Amino acid sequence: MAEGNKDKFNIKLHVYDEYINVAINRDEEQLYRNAAKLVTERYGIYTQMFKATKSDHTIALMTLIEIALYHQRLLGHNDTEPYDHILAQLTSEIEEALKT
Repeated sequence: MAEGNKDKFNIKLHVYDEYINVAINRDEEQLYRNAAKLVTERYGIYTQMFKATKSDHTIALMTLIEIALYHQRLLGHNDTEPYDHILAQLTSEIEEALKT
């Protein structure tokens, strides 16, 4: 096994109605399993709601959009740029005050 892959191993994830083999880092196994569970739950909800009117492909895309939207919202909540700017400004003001 290559040095960079020493912590990788294969798992079989159950996602909705099939199993997917993936090679993952050992320390991320639970994250992958939680992600598979989330996709399965959300896809199942969309399937119940739209199976009679939407294709499986469209239902899968709707599921992806919902999860991606959640991810985008989290990214917006973790934006530190405004705080970085304020901290830089305060640091500059403190340094100026200390010089005098």
